[in-house]
Amino acid sequence: MADAASAGGGRGRGRRAGLRLWLAGGWLLFMLAVALLAPWIAPKDPLAQDLFLGRLPPFWVEGAEPGYWLGTDSLGRDVLSRIMHGARVALLVALVAGSLTCLIGATLGLLAGYFGGWADILISRGIDIWMAFPPVLFSILLVAVIGPGLPAIILAIVVIDWTRFARVVRAEAMAQAAMDYVASARVAGRGRAGTLLAEILPNVLPTIVVLLTLEMGIAVIVEAILSFVNLSIPTDSPTWGGMIAEGRSSIHQAWWVLVFPLVALFLMVLSFSQLGEGLKDRFDPVLR
Repeated sequence: MADAASAGGGRGRGRRAGLRLWLAGGWLLFMLAVALLAPWIAPKDPLAQDLFLGRLPPFWVEGAEPGYWLGTDSLGRDVLSRIMHGARVALLVALVAGSLTCLIGATLGLLAGYFGGWADILISRGIDIWMAFPPVLFSILLVAVIGPGLPAIILAIVVIDWTRFARVVRAEAMAQAAMDYVASARVAGRGRAGTLLAEILPNVLPTIVVLLTLEMGIAVIVEAILSFVNLSIPTDSPTWGGMIAEGRSSIHQAWWVLVFPLVALFLMVLSFSQLGEGLKDRFDPVLR
């Protein structure tokens, strides 16, 4: 009975993981397609201004204008088109910053966890020192010093968040290094570098993939925060954080300017988070 219940629980967890993967992955693929095709499928020019069309409501509200499906902002710019172009910035930051953070942090974590000794001491102390800085304030300071722009935002995210990868991957590498299969590989004559790449890395890779998806969601949030305080790309370019900042000042007159980019931001971050949870449930050997 206990085995049957355990098997049933495992199947239920597997179905839930599969559903999360399909929903989150499907939404992210949809947003990626929207971002790539935004210059061709956006109904309006996201930078075109028309003060006579300022603060038009969405299509289902009385007073809407045909062609402006989600309304306009105070300058008459189409909200839907700006959200679609803003997805390009959010996904670019998520993919580039997340990948670079993963590469640097995971590499250092593997070296510290497997080789130990002075490598572990130096990397671990560096992680402790780096994590003493408040991450959001540190990112704002970096962007303010370097200057606004996507390269500065990506650099700030990488500089701040590599410690998350390094700590988790270090712990996983240390646990794997104590396994019998690693000792067997060494006895068989495989070198330390070969053992790290051929034996330990494949077993740590599921954890790295889950962390990568979560980091992409964090990168989207950081970019939105920096856009909100006007430290991202130029203010006239569409970003979700910039739209939220603008909508905050006109929430009582044009709530849609704030709500729609906020919903887009929430759904993207939630999708990255659920994608990571689904991948963890699907590939984690302990949970399986």
